[in-house]
Amino acid sequence: MSGGFFALLDDIAAIAKLAAASLDDVGAAAARASAKAAGVVIDDTAVTPRYVHGFNPDRELPVIKKIAVGSLRNKLLIILPAALLLSQFLPWLLTPILMVGGTYLCYEGAEKLWEKFGPGHHAEPSVVVVGGPDEKVMIRGAIRTDLILSAEIMVIALNEVASEPLLSRAATLVIVALAMTLLVYGVVAAIVKMDDIGLHLATERKGALAGLGRGLVAAMPKVLVALSNVGIIAMLWVGGHILLVGLDDLGWHPLYELVHHGEEAIAHALPGFLGEVLAWLFNTAVSTVIGVIAGAIVVAVMMVVHRFTHRAHRDEHQSEPDAAH
Repeated sequence: MSGGFFALLDDIAAIAKLAAASLDDVGAAAARASAKAAGVVIDDTAVTPRYVHGFNPDRELPVIKKIAVGSLRNKLLIILPAALLLSQFLPWLLTPILMVGGTYLCYEGAEKLWEKFGPGHHAEPSVVVVGGPDEKVMIRGAIRTDLILSAEIMVIALNEVASEPLLSRAATLVIVALAMTLLVYGVVAAIVKMDDIGLHLATERKGALAGLGRGLVAAMPKVLVALSNVGIIAMLWVGGHILLVGLDDLGWHPLYELVHHGEEAIAHALPGFLGEVLAWLFNTAVSTVIGVIAGAIVVAVMMVVHRFTHRAHRDEHQSEPDAAH
């Protein structure tokens, strides 16, 4: 009896060790996957403040919270099950789906450029009506854009653990989803509330701290505008890079090979850290140009479609009085 009891304890200990090892493996895989997705996280962090720029201060954190909840819902309820199912049964579909998302990002970025620099462009309003339709529209737009960026994060993470069993893949993606959402929207919240922190320092402290507070209050509006512009570039960069890599994965190699050879030439001509940075900047610049071109094509198509539908709608209304006569 005692022998059976101790054998049971040995089995429990072995299971516990195996579970601990599995948790370690999942944690290590999640860390590797998160590191691989760091570039997209930077883009996500740069893009999101654009959606709260111009809101009254008391609405900034509630809006960020709603976007963060939507982001987590995107990752856990939409992207994670879809990615796992596709990776298990239809892995070849992941790249085309990701490229559709990349094209949408290019469209979003190009549309914002057109609004800024196209004919009849106008400045964005500095105040958004609290609780009105604008707030809901901005939140929906942020969650929609986040869906694409989150998909890229999750697919990059999935590729890092593609050879793992299904449960390990699922656990890794859950950890990545939680960690990345907390990281991105924690940083975003800190960025958009930095002016309030500065105001507190300027009014409640003295000396150097008060000076720091005044500097933060003066700088943060410019920082938020700059981040908004960085967010537009980031959408074009990420979207263009998705298309660049996706075309290569689908079998059309010339453009990717051209960019890759350019990176190698720069790194070879300037060995060391400087060469690596310039090679990365070359890849980023080409990806951004691809994003601008792809986005401009989609914007042009959408404008033509809108013009035709608007004309058809107008002709339909004009024909109604004639029919009445």
